Amino acid sequence: MTTMQYESLADFVRALDFAADKHRDQRRKDERASPYINHPIALTRVLIDEAGVTDPVVLCAALLHDTIEDTATTEAELIAHFGREVAAVVLEVSDDRSLAQHERKRLQIEHAPQLSEQARLVKLADKICNLRDILDSPPPDWSRERQRAYFDWAGQVIDGLRGTHAVLEAAFDRVHAQGRGL
Repeated sequence: MTTMQYESLADFVRALDFAADKHRDQRRKDERASPYINHPIALTRVLIDEAGVTDPVVLCAALLHDTIEDTATTEAELIAHFGREVAAVVLEVSDDRSLAQHERKRLQIEHAPQLSEQARLVKLADKICNLRDILDSPPPDWSRERQRAYFDWAGQVIDGLRGTHAVLEAAFDRVHAQGRGL
C-alpha cells in the first residue's frame, strides 16, 4: 500500500469517526428509528460497491454530507479536520436550514445542474439511499401521498444531474421506478 493510499484510508476512517460522533444522538425517520450514521455509511457503500468510486474526497464528503445541515458542525470545523476540498463538497450538498422546506427543495432542483462532479456523486447516492429507505421502512407518519411526492421531487433533482454517472443514474432509475407502486 502506498503512502497516499494509506493517507486516504486514514482520512476516510477519520471522517467516519467524525460523522458517527456528530450524529451520535440522532435517529432516522424510518419506522425502526435506525441510528443516523447508517445513512452516511449507506451512501458510501453505494458509491464504492455499486459505482466503483474511489475518490477519497467524494467518499469522505459522503460520510460527512449531513453534518453541516443536521448537526452543529461548522464549515471551519470541516476545513480544519478534512481540508477545503472535502468541506466544499459537503457545503455544496447541504441545505440552508434557515429557509422553509419548500424553498430548500426548490433550490435543490435549481442548483443540481451547477454542482461539481464530486458533489453530484454524493447527491446521486443520497437520493438513491433515501428512496430505498422510504421503500424499505418509510417514516411512520408519512402517507403514501407524501412518499410519492418525495419520489417525484427526487426525480426532479436527479434530472439536473443526468450525465454524471451512468451506473448511479441507473440505480436511481430502478429504485425510482419501484416507487411508482406507492
